[in-house]
Order: sequence, then structure tokens, then C-alpha cells
Amino acid sequence: MPIHSWRVIKRDVWIERPDHSKLRLAIFRAKQVATKRPGTGILWLHGGDYALETAENALVYAEQLVADGRSVMVAPDYTTSALAPYPAALDDCYLALTWLRDNATRFGVTPNQLVVGGDLAGGGLTAAVCLRARDQGDVKIAWQIPIYPMLDDRLVLASAKKNDAPVWNSRVNQAAWDLYLGDLPLDKISIYAAPGRATDLAGLPPAITYVGDLDPFLEETCLYAKRLERAGIPVACKVFDGCYHGFDQVAPDADVTKVAHDFLRTEFFKAQTKYWAAN
Repeated sequence: MPIHSWRVIKRDVWIERPDHSKLRLAIFRAKQVATKRPGTGILWLHGGDYALETAENALVYAEQLVADGRSVMVAPDYTTSALAPYPAALDDCYLALTWLRDNATRFGVTPNQLVVGGDLAGGGLTAAVCLRARDQGDVKIAWQIPIYPMLDDRLVLASAKKNDAPVWNSRVNQAAWDLYLGDLPLDKISIYAAPGRATDLAGLPPAITYVGDLDPFLEETCLYAKRLERAGIPVACKVFDGCYHGFDQVAPDADVTKVAHDFLRTEFFKAQTKYWAAN
């Protein structure tokens, strides 16, 4: 897919999965790299209800986070659920994370300032990757950016149960989870498949997130933020009134989108001076 940006460039890298097939990584960098920069490495996981879209969808967030020349973004073209159910997408995302860790110095990235972020399904994968990294202890993540994340397959929260808002509603939500989880029995759905099921969030990295108040993921997002805070983890969370799911991508020129992106950039740049993963 072509990339049309005055400020960001993309190139592709192919890495090998354990089965020797290839995973494509889209690498986004600023056209003008800053001479002095913190060297933040961002793993960005695209949305698309786990079933759709490609790594190029990360461009909207690359424009916000790497265009100043101080960071690099790696976006895996992970296996969508239209091709294979869980854990294919998560395995691809985690492989990309370990690749970013191992190649950090190549991109001028500080090894202890690796960040994971994503929108919608990518937000859910962000939480899953952070949980897996915490439990495996092999990658240290400085902070996370789950934007209106798709976290809980149970659809028990009010905003998810009866929602007919534009772009994303309860019916589509259920279908997306069914495709992603495949034939997994309910008692076999782990916290890595549906991070909203996690009850212990201790040890996860600080978070930056936002969501619209008409979004089916409103309560999932806010509950995740509150649980992180209860575990003593710093969170910057903002709810946008009158906004449906994906408002910042559907209406990129809207005033509220500009406010959302300002919030994201501001919190991201503050995090660059505050958060580093423990060695």
C-alpha cells in the first residue's frame, strides 16, 4: 500500500517465523531525523477487529509519534483472524517485539525505552503483548498505548452489550471475537487471548489511552485504566464526549481528532522523559 506523507517514510523488513515463513514489518521513520533524540522504539499493532487491515494503517499514529524525528515505529503485518485464529496474531506481534529489542541499537533506540501501542484490536494485542512480556520476563516495556482497545470477549459491560453506534457495534464486536477465538472453549480462553479477563495487572507498564463515550469499548478501556491505577501503575486516560469508535480515523480533520492527537503526542513526549524499563 502506498504511503502518502510529507513527514514520514516507510520501508519494509522481512523476518523469519519459527516455521520459516516470513513476517513483514513496516518501519516508519521521520524524513528528518533529529540529531539529539531519546531514541524511543515503538511497536505499533494495527486495528481492524483482528480480522482486517495491514501494517500501513499505523501511518496515522506514526504521523503523531515519529514525525518529530526522535522515535522509530515498527508495525508488523501480523496474521489476521481471517487467515488464522488466536494465537497467530499475538505470536507475530511478539516476534516483532523481540526483533525490535534485538535491533534497537541499529535504529538508535534506547534498549530500555521500548513502547507497545495499537488501536482497536491492536490495542487488545498491546495489552496481551504487555501481559506476555511481564510473565515471560524476556522483554522490558517502558509504557503502553492501547487506543480504544478490544479487550474482553465476554461482552458483559453495558457499553459492549447493547451498542448500535456507527462504525462498530455489539453485533460486529461479537462476530469479530468469534472469528479471532475460533474453536477455543470458554474455559480455555487465556488472558493473552482476551486481556480483559486478566485480574492481576501488577507489573504492567504505564499506559496512555483514549476512547469515545459512544464506543462499545468505552467501559473496557476505562476499566483497564482503573485496574492499572489500582495496581499502582500511572495512566493517562481521556474520554471524548459524543465520539464513536475510530472517530480519529474516520474524521481525521475534525476538531475533536486534533484534540485527541494533541493529547496523545503530549502524553507520549512526557513519557519519553519519565519512563524507562528496569534493566
